[in-house]
This record gives sequence, C-alpha cells and structure tokens, in this order.
Amino acid sequence: MNARLARRMAAAATTALALTALSACQNGGDDTTPAANGKVAVAGVEITKDQALHDKLPDQIKKAGKVRVATDVPYPPFEMFVKEGESQLTGLDYDLGQALGGKLGVTFAFTPQKFDGIVPAIQAGKFDAAMSAITDNKQRQQVVDFVDYSQSGSGILVADGNPGKIGNLDALCGQKVAVQAATNQLDLLKKHQADCSAAGKGKIDIQTYPKDSDAQLALRSGKVVAQVLTKPAAGWVAKTADGGKAFDLVEDPTAPGGYNASPNGIAVSKQLPELTDAIQKALQALIDDGTVKKIYDKYGVASIATKAATKNAAVD
Repeated sequence: MNARLARRMAAAATTALALTALSACQNGGDDTTPAANGKVAVAGVEITKDQALHDKLPDQIKKAGKVRVATDVPYPPFEMFVKEGESQLTGLDYDLGQALGGKLGVTFAFTPQKFDGIVPAIQAGKFDAAMSAITDNKQRQQVVDFVDYSQSGSGILVADGNPGKIGNLDALCGQKVAVQAATNQLDLLKKHQADCSAAGKGKIDIQTYPKDSDAQLALRSGKVVAQVLTKPAAGWVAKTADGGKAFDLVEDPTAPGGYNASPNGIAVSKQLPELTDAIQKALQALIDDGTVKKIYDKYGVASIATKAATKNAAVD
C-alpha cells in the first residue's frame, strides 16, 4: 500500500477514538494558548521566551511574529482536530510547535494542508515549515531541511495486562496476530516468518483486517494475542481506549522507536537556515529540561522521542 494512503486509512480508523479522548484532555486544563504575559503552557509546563534564541530567528520571522506551519490533519496522535467539524487543532506536533514557539518568542501558526502538497508549498514560500510526522529521507532533504524529533516504526499492541506475555516480535511466533491489510506492518510480519522458522518456532498466524479498528476488536475479543500497527498509533490507542484500560503497548528495549523505525522531522524551508538553527536549538533546550518527554507522555509515545535534536538525520 502507498505510504500516504496507509497513513490516511490509519487516521480514519482512529479518529473517532482520538476525538473522544481529546475532549477529556481539553477538560483537563491543558492550555496551549499564549497567556497575557506571553508565556505558553504545554503539557503542564510553563515555557518562557529565550531571548538569545529569539535573536537567532530570521528578520522576517521576528517581524511577522510567527512561523507559518503546514500540517496534514488528522493523523493521531500527531495532529488532530479538538472537535469534529471545527478547526481547532491539537496533537503531539501541535503541542510541540506551541512549546517551540514559546521558547523562541513567536507563534507557530498551524494551517491544514494535504500531505502531498506540503513540501511544494514550502518551496513556493507559502509556509516556513511543516510539522506533520514527516519522514526525514534523502530525497526530501534535497528541497527542505529537517530538525528531527522522533523515531517511529511499527509497534505491538496487546490486551490490558499483556496476558500473552508478549515482549517482542519473536514472541509472536506461533501466535495469532492481527494486522491491517496491505500495510508495512503486514510486510514486517511476513518477513519475520523466516526468523520464526530459523528459531525452530511456529510461524505467525497472521490475521488481516480491513482497518486497524477491526483488528482491535479481534484483540478485545481474544481472537488474537496482539496487533501490529504503527507504534505512535499503538501508544495512543493504549493511552486512550477505555481510559487506558483496554490495551497495553509492548516496549521492546531493542527497538524503542518501533521496528524499522525512521526519523521524523520538522521540515524547514532551505531559504531560512537561521530558522532551522533556531528550531534545532530550541528543541534541544526542550529535550534537556524535560518538556519534550512530558508532551510525548501525554500522547502515550514517550519512547519514540529522540534524545538529541539532530539535523537531516536520515542516511538512506
């Protein structure tokens, strides 16, 4: 399946759940709008402007007072609408953007944009940057620069309490496992069959479903011991479904970002190298003071956060 189509299908399968959980999050008082004194509160952390970092911004950004950010909505937990049919945004990328804006002393102004039009829109000068769980790769690096903030791949979702004692991919050998059809996760399971055979274990009994939500129903009913899906989506579902009491996310220490993880980055116009530098330094400051971890914890995906704000990390 085309990666972008897979993204859209995954988003559609989890949007209803995300919207329900978001109402609870919003009622919790998490405020990402600037206060009267210019401070920003994100994930329970008050963020203040770093004048030295603000001074590193390009003059046009300082004059405008904002960074124009493109994002493709919805894609839980990275970007979501607070309420269906309304324009207010939330999600990991949105919260991280507000934190970066608070640190830099400008607003990160998010505007929905279809994914395949994001990079061309940056090139055309319509946007300064994009935050939309964009995979950093060499091809995209030719036209935009990346400040990398996460590593994400495939993850394993299990029933609450992990009754099957699943700890990694090898533990899926000989087990019934749910997965959405025509996805990278299905390819991952098929490829792992050889490892199961080499270890003298039974093959994975792969059960395919049209949507992730269908696979989760199978997991709820005990028809399978696990579901394999993108790790960010798995973490979000584990965090929000039935108030966090329906599923658990398997954390394999050998694959903290998930299996076959690749870097996700903030895409920045190559015409604004000072902006890239300022964002990288602001992100590192937010990593160092623990703000990034709190944002990721809010969405159930702390393990995919990077420990350092890198630039153009992809080497493929």
